[in-house]
Amino acid sequence: MEEEKIYIIGHKNPDTDSICSAISYAYLKNKEENTKKYIPARSGKINPETHFIFKYFDFTVLPHLIEDATGKKVILVDHTEPKQRPENMDKGEIVEVIDHHNINFQQAKPIFFHVEPIGSTSTIITKMYFDKNIEIPKKIAGLLISAIVSDTVIFKSPITTEEDRKIAEKLMPLAGIDNMDSFGIEMFKAKSNWGKKTADEIINTDYKEYELAGKNIGIAQIETVDASELEKRKQEFLEVMKKMKTSRNLDLIIVLLTDIIKEGCLAFLVGDEIETVEKAFNNEIKDNQMYLPGVLSRKKQVVPVLEDLF
Repeated sequence: MEEEKIYIIGHKNPDTDSICSAISYAYLKNKEENTKKYIPARSGKINPETHFIFKYFDFTVLPHLIEDATGKKVILVDHTEPKQRPENMDKGEIVEVIDHHNINFQQAKPIFFHVEPIGSTSTIITKMYFDKNIEIPKKIAGLLISAIVSDTVIFKSPITTEEDRKIAEKLMPLAGIDNMDSFGIEMFKAKSNWGKKTADEIINTDYKEYELAGKNIGIAQIETVDASELEKRKQEFLEVMKKMKTSRNLDLIIVLLTDIIKEGCLAFLVGDEIETVEKAFNNEIKDNQMYLPGVLSRKKQVVPVLEDLF
């Protein structure tokens, strides 16, 4: 009799950590339990940065695409927010959660739930490999270190912890990485090749929705090595944002152009709460935009401010 499959999946519009943690955790679980029932999955297209990583480490098998979770057993990685889960997750079953974000989760049935205030879900999973004494193959080590470098913005983001740095250093020889900074810049250059993409495609590359005190908030984060190139396309972004606000019934939508070299965000904003957001960040919003110096993390520097605000 065939074993029942359990899909390991990250959030919608998956970033590198969502994809790499799903693959790495599925490998760990299958090795630990001597099974093949854990299947890495994704809830959307793979972004250019993750494609670069797959090519760099010669990883050819894409995670299974799940557009409907009806009737499926699922392990959530890198998210708990209901709005970020696969469609019809309420008609499936969540059996486990591994994450590093704020907790927005309610379920009657007790499950294994592991959340740490740390820079990357892949840091947590790497620690599990070490704790369980399970060997990490080169390709898996490559995915894990890539996700940590990506989520921590080459360790510049305020979400970075000393543990992230130490775990990444342990992964370096396993992945065959000599210099994390230069590797990280190559990754972000691959992600920053936005020229041929539409504003809609760019926004949806890393877009998440949150429900904060009854307010529906959409936040896209676009990491680049030169935000000025995207700033020129502001009107394109605003037109798409206005349409998204209406179609998705949002109270507020924010697009963060995150310049990893200058270490700050240019934010475009559309919505009913503009003046309130201006006060919350103590910053002027003019013509639907404001600059946030030193802001690199949506999770730690933007979402908590909005959560307090609402």
